[in-house]
Amino acid sequence: MSKADKRIPVTKERWEELNELKSAGETYDDLLETLIQQHNRRQLAQKARSVREADSEELTPLDEL
Repeated sequence: MSKADKRIPVTKERWEELNELKSAGETYDDLLETLIQQHNRRQLAQKARSVREADSEELTPLDEL
């Protein structure tokens, strides 16, 4: 992965919250990668729940695709 030096403006409060989440030796890039992965997993889990809970009449049978 190439390193791109970018600045992301955050409030002091947000920076302190991020700093509390960061482990010793972990970079902010590592932390952001972890947070993004967690977010994506939550979204996928929510989509899976929505499909499970959907009324079968709302779903398209596979043989019709």
